[in-house]
Amino acid sequence: MEKEVHEQYEYARRRLRQKKILYFHFVLFLLGSLFLFIANRFFGFGTATGQNWCIWGITIWFFIFILHFIKVYITDRFMNKKWEREQIDRLVALQQKRISQLESRVNEDTESKI
Repeated sequence: MEKEVHEQYEYARRRLRQKKILYFHFVLFLLGSLFLFIANRFFGFGTATGQNWCIWGITIWFFIFILHFIKVYITDRFMNKKWEREQIDRLVALQQKRISQLESRVNEDTESKI
């Protein structure tokens, strides 16, 4: 019982840390995007290229943020320790079933040869 409570606490602590890092990433993205936009528009960085380079940078950064969001809120939410444990238990049960089938087949073969 105590081990289960400890695992739940550790899982909650890990999820909280993931969300905290995601929120920090979001704030950093907003501030960084603002900085890139201001540097391009008002200070003229990258105007010699003739392209809107800050839009590309912000778009790539936004894509990376979306991947981070998916990892935290979709992937890790459903594929957690409980999911891993269920999958392991299911695979072990399938292996045990297959082993028992093979053992019974071997026993039948040895009995039929005798």
